[in-house]
Amino acid sequence: MNNIPLSNGTTVEVRCLSCALTSGLIKPDGGVIIETPLFHAHQDVAYPIPGLVILASKRHVFGLDELTEEESIEYLQLLRRIRKAQREVLKIEHVYYFYNEDTTHHFHTWLVPRYTWMYAFGRSVESVRPVLLHA
Repeated sequence: MNNIPLSNGTTVEVRCLSCALTSGLIKPDGGVIIETPLFHAHQDVAYPIPGLVILASKRHVFGLDELTEEESIEYLQLLRRIRKAQREVLKIEHVYYFYNEDTTHHFHTWLVPRYTWMYAFGRSVESVRPVLLHA
């Protein structure tokens, strides 16, 4: 089991955070953004930054190359829809995308928005960690 601190100040003990989110055991602040049989998108539960979205596979895979053809197509379509909503609804002009394969849970991508206040921490990818810690 893993102890996961949430942005609301609570800590949850779960075996798999993505499974807990996709099954409804953990409710992300703001609810589910998009859910399909293959993917689940929600506001990040650890960092309280509006528009910081996680797009996670429901299946336990760790790398992009493990997605099926159907998953690959849907993944890109969902990324585009989320990004379009970030731009149109939240007026987010720039976003950093992160995905890594050194994870203990599902394949997922972070869509990290860049707000004006974040430039105090720098303008490169190196500024993201201090921004997250500050939030």
